[in-house]
Amino acid sequence: MAEPLHPVATHHLPPFVTAPGETDVLFVVMGIFVLLAVIGIGIFYFKLHALPEQMAHRGQKIQFELVAVLALLALFTHNHAFWIAGLLLAFVPLPDFTTPLSSMARALERIADGAGPAVPSRATRAPAPGQTAPEVTAATDADRSTKPREV
Repeated sequence: MAEPLHPVATHHLPPFVTAPGETDVLFVVMGIFVLLAVIGIGIFYFKLHALPEQMAHRGQKIQFELVAVLALLALFTHNHAFWIAGLLLAFVPLPDFTTPLSSMARALERIADGAGPAVPSRATRAPAPGQTAPEVTAATDADRSTKPREV
């Protein structure tokens, strides 16, 4: 049985007004909507925040680490300059310095161990263009130690 309305109340109530003791459907629907909206905005924020890291992932390791540190600084300080710097660093490809340096280090290691090609002596070097080859006789280690050096 429906209770009669109060005599002072309007007779045409909107449909979202519920009777006392009934479940407010609009409140439940809006509560679920707000909860999903907050979770969705949070996911979007973190996805957007991780965008520079995802872009730098295809680059070099040092670039990825720099961008990750800038992104963490931006996340914890709420300073957008760090995020923008990380995004710009993710866009710019860094030159590869490590590959030539590690190649040089390996070559020097081989030379130092004696496993690699030896440095040519003056006797086996080719003359520079326009010069004649000097007459150099190959001296043994024993000859080098006994002969006085010419200055």
